[in-house]
Amino acid sequence: MKMRVMFLAGMLLVSPVQAADFGGLLRGVLNGGMQIGPQQETPQDDNGDAVGNLIGALLSGNTSPEQERLIGQRIAGNLLGAAPLVNDAALQRYVNRVGRWVASTSERPDLPWRFGVIESEDINAFAAPGGYVFVTKGLYKRLQNEAELAGVLGHEIGHVIRQHHLKLLQQSQMVAAVGGLLGQRLGNKNQLVQNLIGNGAEIVARSLDKDAEYEADRIGMVLSARAGYDPYALPAVLQEIGHVPAQDSRMALLYKTHPHPEDRLARLGEAAEAAEAGLPEGNLVAMRFYRLK
Repeated sequence: MKMRVMFLAGMLLVSPVQAADFGGLLRGVLNGGMQIGPQQETPQDDNGDAVGNLIGALLSGNTSPEQERLIGQRIAGNLLGAAPLVNDAALQRYVNRVGRWVASTSERPDLPWRFGVIESEDINAFAAPGGYVFVTKGLYKRLQNEAELAGVLGHEIGHVIRQHHLKLLQQSQMVAAVGGLLGQRLGNKNQLVQNLIGNGAEIVARSLDKDAEYEADRIGMVLSARAGYDPYALPAVLQEIGHVPAQDSRMALLYKTHPHPEDRLARLGEAAEAAEAGLPEGNLVAMRFYRLK
């Protein structure tokens, strides 16, 4: 199995490159901290207790599943305000069926998982706390079968179940700043949460620790295998996107926020070697794969 991944890694080095945008919006976040999407109503009870509890949980690093869902809901809403779902109900149902099946094999099957393909020609995928996962249309169009989709979704599911973005949010300077403000009397807690979470949509456009990306890759392979798919479909996707020139604008955000696909393939090779006896062949499920018109 290691040889198979090494072969894919080698192909990255010798195959001709191909020309391959999440658009400027998320890049704008990276470059200038711009606000993503429209503001949403913030969940808040009459006394503001829910808001205060949420902020306190974030600052303490001890969020409940419901608080995690509320954070993800805010981030997902802001993202969709910037890049709406592709207007293809059959596609969205299909991606949700595959994603929920893969997520059912994870250690957090009971999260209210939601998956979607968003209108963007960039090549990327995103996750938000609480079970929100999005794939760009640009990436979806490069997938060849259902197993590759499962691998991509499995990687993002890995980020959710390991709470990678939530931890990044908790560590952000924004939270620290809010923590300082908590010692003061604030007249508008709703705005406080917006500052904390709404603007926190930028977390999906910032780099996670490389080890978090490698961990999500390993989880993606394992969940794909558990769900009956070919676990090597995720390395195949990395090989495919690795052919896209780094200077291609559609890859700018991915290359800025993730290790190079070649490095990810090498790490997956090491993981596959260690788990050689435990990864079944699985299926590609090419015939059932929903292809964009």
